[in-house]
Amino acid sequence: MRVIIAGCGRAGSLLAAQLAGEGHDVRIVDRAARARGLLPAGFPGRFHQGSGFSRTVLEAAGIEHADAFVALTSGDNANIVGARTAKETYRVPIVLAHVHAARSADLCRELGIPAIASVRWTVREIHRRLLHRHVTPELAFGNGETLLIRSRLPGYLTGRRLAELDVDGEIRVVEVTRAGRSLVPAHHTPAEPGDLVTFAVAATSLGRLRGFLDKELGT
Repeated sequence: MRVIIAGCGRAGSLLAAQLAGEGHDVRIVDRAARARGLLPAGFPGRFHQGSGFSRTVLEAAGIEHADAFVALTSGDNANIVGARTAKETYRVPIVLAHVHAARSADLCRELGIPAIASVRWTVREIHRRLLHRHVTPELAFGNGETLLIRSRLPGYLTGRRLAELDVDGEIRVVEVTRAGRSLVPAHHTPAEPGDLVTFAVAATSLGRLRGFLDKELGT
């Protein structure tokens, strides 16, 4: 995955190092040349000095072939403009923006840009959205510790009790949409083909939920 990160501050440099360490092609943009010093020694990605919403700089960073763009500068306006440019001008598939003000988050929602607003879970949330976007939260509570996630159940779970997906304190099936109608499942309710299931899940248990959705339980 090619990821362009605008902003090489504490969050941007940490995310860049994490993604690069996982083998992704990371390009990071910052106005200040000294920001490069926040990257770890031997950082394998590329650093571009300049504005995170400058088309010239973004094109030099390879945005025309980017899979994702993340705006992590200290300014809400710069992040929104950069994210909007990536989304609307370059059609980057995944675009995320970090904002501080509630009105900025509202504007991002109006533009269809996912906004990350809490510093404490910025890197964790962006990393999850980049690499695990098939498990997408409908709603987050607190600072993102608990999430509501909707997912189409794979066919091999047909006939299994939905309660078998529950893990005490970690994962709970709270709703099923079946043939266009919503229901709260009983303990014995079996999964049916095409079920769209809503889970309440601890953020730390996303990997476990993915395991349930990717392979048959108990294997």
